[in-house]
Amino acid sequence: MGLTEYAAEGAEGPVSAEITGRPGGGEYEARINGAPRRIRVLRLDAGSAEFVMDGAYHHARYEGATTREMRLVVDGVPVTLGTHSHLDGIVYKNSGGGGAASAQTELRSQIPGKVVSVAVSEGAAVGRGDVVCTLESMKMQVAVKAHRDGTAGPVRVREGDTVAKGDVIAEIT
Repeated sequence: MGLTEYAAEGAEGPVSAEITGRPGGGEYEARINGAPRRIRVLRLDAGSAEFVMDGAYHHARYEGATTREMRLVVDGVPVTLGTHSHLDGIVYKNSGGGGAASAQTELRSQIPGKVVSVAVSEGAAVGRGDVVCTLESMKMQVAVKAHRDGTAGPVRVREGDTVAKGDVIAEIT
């Protein structure tokens, strides 16, 4: 489902994390630095999360974020995560950008988030890589970019909307 590497304060080398399965009911299977983990999300909101990982309870509070790092307090311990430096490119690629996927007309969100702004309207000419909208997720803003040249068809989101992973943002024909 996508391996991501983070630089974590105090860790020796990069930390790799990947969601490997979603059994449902707030349960996730993950692999962290190669080790399998079982995670159950108890509560998640814009400022904090409570979860059980491998049978142990944890509380994480978001302290702030930039495009390069996220500051958390996990079980009372401050943690700074260096986020993936190519996040925009990953979102672009996985929303339909590049390769054979460019033949599709639907531009889909690859992350859940709140729509901060919409940069196109129906009928507008768009070029591959143009920003269609901006999402905020975990206090970071990510541009969702057009996966092909064309004309914007129905734009299915408005500022203030919340989208889930896989939701259609717009059609580009």
